[in-house]
Amino acid sequence: MSNYILILVWIVILGIAAMFINVKRPEVVCGEKVERYYVVWAFLIFVPLIIWCGYRGNVGDTSMYISSFYDMPSDFGGIETYMQGVKKDKAFFCFSAVIKCLIGNKPEIYFIILALIQATLLILVYRKYSPEFLFTFFLFIASTDYISWMFNGIRQFMAVTITFACFGLILKKKYIVAILLILLASRFHGSALIVIPFLFVAQGKAWNKKTILIIMATIATVTFIGSFTNLLDSVLAETQYTNVVSDWQSWQDDGTNIFRVLVYAVPAILSFIGKRYLDEANNPCINFCANMSIISTAIYVVSMFTSGIFIGRLPIYFSLYSYILLPWELKNMFNEKSKQFITGAAVLGYLGFYFYSIISMGMI
Repeated sequence: MSNYILILVWIVILGIAAMFINVKRPEVVCGEKVERYYVVWAFLIFVPLIIWCGYRGNVGDTSMYISSFYDMPSDFGGIETYMQGVKKDKAFFCFSAVIKCLIGNKPEIYFIILALIQATLLILVYRKYSPEFLFTFFLFIASTDYISWMFNGIRQFMAVTITFACFGLILKKKYIVAILLILLASRFHGSALIVIPFLFVAQGKAWNKKTILIIMATIATVTFIGSFTNLLDSVLAETQYTNVVSDWQSWQDDGTNIFRVLVYAVPAILSFIGKRYLDEANNPCINFCANMSIISTAIYVVSMFTSGIFIGRLPIYFSLYSYILLPWELKNMFNEKSKQFITGAAVLGYLGFYFYSIISMGMI
């Protein structure tokens, strides 16, 4: 049986086991008494995925990462010379070179180490803030984010998970420390800098004036898409992304698939429909997640009309928060009878998208 199906079976097994084993403990999160998964259980959920990352085969950019890994020095003395030839995202390549010096020419172990770090940062946030950790893991799998990022764009995902790990600091309004960590993340991938201004946009209640302005800006961008691409070309002219616009145009990149945009928009749409529930709860964690989900959807909409390869890679900095938001919405916006139906429909919908995606990518 394909690993792409076995990972779903793993989720079902854990779900059944959780019915007979006490896997949660009481905690206080954002001033509210809640139940959260034990840390060991939360890590256990991610273990097969972490190991699989090391043995995923030639998926996406894997061959490029392997080639880059083999080009790195095998001893610490060669790192300085090696780094002189690295032009961008130096922290990632320096960190990778250090790993190689420690483990030798073992790309599988290298990928597992990177996946372990990424998964740990995800777990630290999801275990604490998601009302249903296993369902959050299911969403991460069914959205195919693990394929796109833990199997493919791992350099950017290192930056993404570092910024995501700042969530607790942001809620406590420790912005200086959070920004310093985001600046560190930008040394792994320059795109991480996009997070800084949106930290402040996402503050406050869900669907506040700042997020409405984001939506209006999205509409304006799509309406005047030609002017937007010209402006983007000018803004990026002196950066490491100077050829972005010309590249996506020459590659005939026709934007992000509309089905993906619709799937990622579901939590934001639900937050609009059930805004009164978010207002009544007035939970800073959920408000922030809702606003980040709105930002994610807005950028995805723009990527539909521009580039899925370049613009479509940016929403991941914001869409990870949707996997906290959606379980909360399903738990708090519906009565017990309708909750079961809506949750079942959500599971079927995400499974449909998952199989559509992996089939279209030739995974099975």
